[in-house]
Amino acid sequence: MSRLQVVSGKGGTGKTTVAAALALALATEGKRTLLVEVEGRQGIAQLFETEALPYEERKIAVAPGGGEVFALAIDAERALLDYLQMFYKLGSAGRALKKLGAIDFATTIAPGVRDVLLTGKACEAVRRREKHGGFSYDYVVMDAPPTGRITRFLNVNDEVAGLARIGPIHHQAQAIMRFLKSPDTAVHLVTLLEEMPVQETSDGIAELRAAELPVGCVIVNMVRPHVLDEAAVRAASGDHRDAVAETLASVGIRGGTKLVEPLLEQAAEHAQRVELERAQRVALTGIGVPTFELPFLGDGADIAGLYRLAKELRRQGVGA
Repeated sequence: MSRLQVVSGKGGTGKTTVAAALALALATEGKRTLLVEVEGRQGIAQLFETEALPYEERKIAVAPGGGEVFALAIDAERALLDYLQMFYKLGSAGRALKKLGAIDFATTIAPGVRDVLLTGKACEAVRRREKHGGFSYDYVVMDAPPTGRITRFLNVNDEVAGLARIGPIHHQAQAIMRFLKSPDTAVHLVTLLEEMPVQETSDGIAELRAAELPVGCVIVNMVRPHVLDEAAVRAASGDHRDAVAETLASVGIRGGTKLVEPLLEQAAEHAQRVELERAQRVALTGIGVPTFELPFLGDGADIAGLYRLAKELRRQGVGA
């Protein structure tokens, strides 16, 4: 399985929640996973109910079987200081540049530099080794930008490599691109069983493929259970209205006849949603990538919910 797992998705699909659940799932059975965010929203800290993440790797959870999940909020300015120290040994001179505002200028104005630093830091974590020779982390999971920006975000290293044709920036960008386009990377897209998210997922996968970036799977989030299908609704709204009213009365609900119509309306809406979701599943099948589904969490995505989602991912074979 790819060691860098990139998670993207249309806004509102719960991509950060899925990324966190994936990190827990991959850390099961004694593995070490690093969960990184690159958008500065501190979404990971909120999910795990901890204080804001600093620019350092911090353990935030223990997975079933003794595995560990660490988290890192990558800051472009700090990453640039690391880069200057690594390649130019600037040390205190780099910190002086920060005070002068040069670091902020470079990460906000220079084309593509910010994204190179963010992706580069994640790739460095994947390739880092301990003194004994083993990898520091078995997996790195990136909570990446939304689907509409993910291909440009990951492919920006090619653009920078073209601008800087010699020197360490060029070689760094080329090395990152080789890694991102290798089997060591997988880009997953999170969606809902709704028309717009599914269409954006389809378009996003087409863009990733065109850029030769490795597509992993589609994760359908917030799937609600099916209670009634259209046939059941037709049966209840046809010759069985009286039976529905009698059933309500038999369980002690007074005025059951007044509730029949509202109940049937809700049932009809449910059946319509079932049919729409069935159509979206067909559309996802046509994309041609593995698809996994996660249930809707009625109590919200708290820590207990994350463990439940992680368990569901493992049950479906993700990370096993």
